Amino acid sequence: MRTLLYATVFSLLSLPAMAQDKVTLLLDWFVNPDHGPVIIAQEKGFFAEAGLEVEMIAPADPSDPPKMVAAGRADLAISYQPQLHLQRHEGLPLRRVGTLVATPLNCLLTLADGEVATPADLKGAKIGFSVGGVEEAVLGRILETYGLTLGDVELVNVNFSLSPALMSGQVDAVIGAFRNFELNQMEIEGRPGRCFYVEEEGLPSYDELIYVANADRMDTDMIRRFLAATEKATQYIVNHPKDSWDVFSATSPELADELNRRAWIDTLPRFALRPAALDVGRYARFEAFLLEAGLTPGLHPVSEIAIDVTAQ
Repeated sequence: MRTLLYATVFSLLSLPAMAQDKVTLLLDWFVNPDHGPVIIAQEKGFFAEAGLEVEMIAPADPSDPPKMVAAGRADLAISYQPQLHLQRHEGLPLRRVGTLVATPLNCLLTLADGEVATPADLKGAKIGFSVGGVEEAVLGRILETYGLTLGDVELVNVNFSLSPALMSGQVDAVIGAFRNFELNQMEIEGRPGRCFYVEEEGLPSYDELIYVANADRMDTDMIRRFLAATEKATQYIVNHPKDSWDVFSATSPELADELNRRAWIDTLPRFALRPAALDVGRYARFEAFLLEAGLTPGLHPVSEIAIDVTAQ
């Protein structure tokens, strides 16, 4: 009996390891603390436990990942809820299948010691931006709350150089700054900033970072396992913030600096604790906001924008 048992064990050990499903994940930008759950899931082996081999790719152009997923050239992309609404109206076959960062990060940023105490002080000011469309609509809603319009300000495209443009005096404020990065960067450089948080200034709240997939090609089972692994990683980050930072920052020398350390701390409470969960009302409200802002020709039902893959 013992001989038979040993023979069975050795035969199992000699079998090849079960093949893992390969997943291509396109990031929205270079690796940074916003990507904490996917990096921790990779480093701690949570993806492997879920039977996944995940390849993460940083894009040369941050606008490319959703388009590449829509074209079937990648399985998943990290993108932004506001942009997804517009992309659906453009006909891209994308769906939100999970959430990475569950609160807005965007803010209207000014100098803390500047003359802008409230957005009402922006009349006649120069305001920097990087991405047209949604950012202009966001700014327009904020200004409207204070009795102003976009015609009362001058918009300047600063091409993703938000905090440098503000600190140099090129502009009086910027829209599209991430509160977990630009605020820390300015503090480190000795020019503290002041954020006006968009969700406190008239905007409906939204998911800043989401996972999108091609509705016609998605592997729902794979996505469920991917989200379960990132949920496990998020729980680990919350339970072990210092250790998770050590794991994250050890993946690249560029990440182990003061800016990323501060951003990690500020981003941690914003990660989606239930990445697969879908707030239907949140997506419906933002869809209505974009229609009211004149950026879309009509309303899509939420099912055409976002899905809960665990309910499929």
